[in-house]
Amino acid sequence: MALLGIDLGGTKLALAVFTEEGNMLSKEVIALGNRKGNEVGELIIEQISVVLHSHESNEKKINAVGISVPGISHPGTGTVWAPNIPGWDNYPLLQEVKPVTGTLPVTIDSDRACYILGEVWQGNARGCRNAIFLAVGTGIGAGILVNGEVLRGSNDIAGAIGWMALNRPFNDEYIRCGCFEHHASGEGIAKMAGMMLRENKTYTGDLKNKPAEQINSYDVFSAYEKGDPLASGLIRQCIEFWGMAVANLISLFNPEKIIMGGGVFGPAVKLIKEIRQEAAKWAQPVSINQVSIDASGLEGNAGVYGAGFLALKALSGLNHTY
Repeated sequence: MALLGIDLGGTKLALAVFTEEGNMLSKEVIALGNRKGNEVGELIIEQISVVLHSHESNEKKINAVGISVPGISHPGTGTVWAPNIPGWDNYPLLQEVKPVTGTLPVTIDSDRACYILGEVWQGNARGCRNAIFLAVGTGIGAGILVNGEVLRGSNDIAGAIGWMALNRPFNDEYIRCGCFEHHASGEGIAKMAGMMLRENKTYTGDLKNKPAEQINSYDVFSAYEKGDPLASGLIRQCIEFWGMAVANLISLFNPEKIIMGGGVFGPAVKLIKEIRQEAAKWAQPVSINQVSIDASGLEGNAGVYGAGFLALKALSGLNHTY
């Protein structure tokens, strides 16, 4: 028996096959490229078909499928809202994949829920009942585990902390993705760097080697490692935003652990000590001394592990306590 976990991100699709015990048997990653709308759905269907076919005569036949999506999953309708994928305002993902999955149980959940579930299953939140996964990638979200249950909210939108208000005055650019995400997500870092380059005509550092509109967050981190002043100022600002967000989460939820993950934590993982120092300025003083702030134990695989755990839950009939 095997489980198929699928993690859809803003730029790529990952599929992994797991045993019931959480051992990863295989993994495939495909860039989304310029795909949008139905094209992304078609890619998911195509890749599910490939995996199911490859395991048809295998003793590790796929028995359930879990899908992590970068936005909001509506379990009542099987539809998905994913702002970083054009055309996915109300995409009927479950309806699209069922013809290829047939009678296999398919569970869809938000990426932020999957991140914390993956860490609880096989990562750095094992044994925790109160933990938060702060995901900083193309966008920003938080998977929040409270008393052993994923915090959902009244319409399954809890954890959309990209909209956390951490700056003033309000800027119209915050409408699409939120204040925190605008300033300190991977996409936000790239956009802020491009804007700063266009405004700074005398800058001669490494970031000048690319057109402003082509710079990504990894370019900024590379320049930061070399002491580039523009990149250093931008990353310092991000540390402040990440620290304030961590402080707010600690003060609100009093977790055992906050886990920093997503594509940006990658290169930003070495900044966790500085983020904690920033958080300590703002957070509830007793709670900040009770929490550990760690990097993801699954690195870039938290979402796909969480999706695998969704599949396991569907087979095991597990309730919401982990």
